[in-house]
Amino acid sequence: MTELSIMAARLTSLVLTLLFWAILIRAILSWVQPDPRNPIVQFLDRVTGPILYPLQRIIPPLGGIDLSPLVAMLLIELLKGLLVNAILNLGS
Repeated sequence: MTELSIMAARLTSLVLTLLFWAILIRAILSWVQPDPRNPIVQFLDRVTGPILYPLQRIIPPLGGIDLSPLVAMLLIELLKGLLVNAILNLGS
C-alpha cells in the first residue's frame, strides 16, 4: 500500500465520521427546538441538509418521528466501509 492511499483512506474515513456526528448532533438538537438563528444550528443545517432533505422526501415520518437521520447514518457507515476498502485496495 502506498502512503498516499493510506492518507486518502484516513481522510475519507475522517470526513464521513464527522458527517455522521453532525447528523447525530442535529437529530439530538431537534428534540429541544434550538434557535434557528444560532450559528451552530445553521452550520449543522448547511452541512447535513443536502443529505437529510432528499431522504425526508422519500421516508415518511413514523408516528411523528423522522427516521431520515438514522437512515443517513447507516448509509454513511456503509459508504465509509466501501470507500475506505476501495481506496486501500487501489493503493496495493
